[in-house]
Amino acid sequence: MRSSLIGVLLAFSGLSHAAIQTQEIPYQSSDGTHLVGYYAWDDAVSGKRPGVVVVHEWWGLNDYAKRRARDLAALGYSALAIDMYGEGRNTTHPADAKSFMQAATADADAARKRFLAGLDLLKQQPRTDKKKLAAIGYCFGGKVVLDMARQGVPLAGVVSFHGPLATTTPATPGSVKARILVEHGAADSMVDAKQVDDFKAEMYKADIDYRFVSLPGAKHGFSNPDADAYQAQGLDLGYQKAADERSWDDMQEFFKELFGQR
Repeated sequence: MRSSLIGVLLAFSGLSHAAIQTQEIPYQSSDGTHLVGYYAWDDAVSGKRPGVVVVHEWWGLNDYAKRRARDLAALGYSALAIDMYGEGRNTTHPADAKSFMQAATADADAARKRFLAGLDLLKQQPRTDKKKLAAIGYCFGGKVVLDMARQGVPLAGVVSFHGPLATTTPATPGSVKARILVEHGAADSMVDAKQVDDFKAEMYKADIDYRFVSLPGAKHGFSNPDADAYQAQGLDLGYQKAADERSWDDMQEFFKELFGQR
């Protein structure tokens, strides 16, 4: 009786809900880099479900990127936070983050191979519907998913959260298979008005199906609650709860449209 009562109390408190499962999975890109993926799924959901790749900020595959994979799993997706730096590398120091990012993007072909290795790993998971795939990215990761869309990677859609918009590989008519959603902070000093204008002109010229959302007063990093802590390191970052929640809601609606979940 006592154990049953405890179970009831835990259920009401929400503590007994442990349906979100996670697994770290080592994998390797075709350029030989050893990578670590963080896979999340809801074991209360049966059958296959759409798969979503999560690409981390310039900090690397840290707890925030992993949390977003769990958030997606809670929405019913098969979610994999991938590793663009190798060995699951991450940091809290801007100088290290800059070094990691520059190394990862120095060779565009290697960056593409690392993304595709993560996408392939997601497709290998038995819960993933291989015909329904998307990707989201934050900051550095936002640029990665936009560039993968520009390069014609076969995804239903991509979502960039406070990601850089400039590129050395602009979209061309017919090259992009994915629909695009950009969630941009209107007060983002790291992505200036020219980048925004150039991006919109690129999308228009290439006739891309995209949506651009400008979030009032939001700075770079608006979706990450840890962003405020980095201000002491001289970075113009800031968390904004309203922008975080609005952008996440936008993403959910976007995915419902992509995957016919309405």
